[in-house]
Amino acid sequence: MTKWTPTHEAPEPLEGPVVPTIVGGTILWFVLFLVQLPFYGWFDDHGHTWWVWTCLAGAGLGLIGIWYVRGRDAAIKRDAAAQGAGPE
Repeated sequence: MTKWTPTHEAPEPLEGPVVPTIVGGTILWFVLFLVQLPFYGWFDDHGHTWWVWTCLAGAGLGLIGIWYVRGRDAAIKRDAAAQGAGPE
């Protein structure tokens, strides 16, 4: 049996508004944490406290993600500026 190989090149990756997407997701995770917090007793009685802590972890990891994508975006812009200002 032979390995299948594609006969065409892969398309370029799509670049979208990465920073606003990550910020929105982080806000969503934190809002979900705050919404569930008043019901912590119910979650504890039913053994579902991990739902609350998962939302908090998502918000925390989102903060790391914001830091990462802002740095990535700045590096892409610096590289584009250096490419445009370099000798041709």
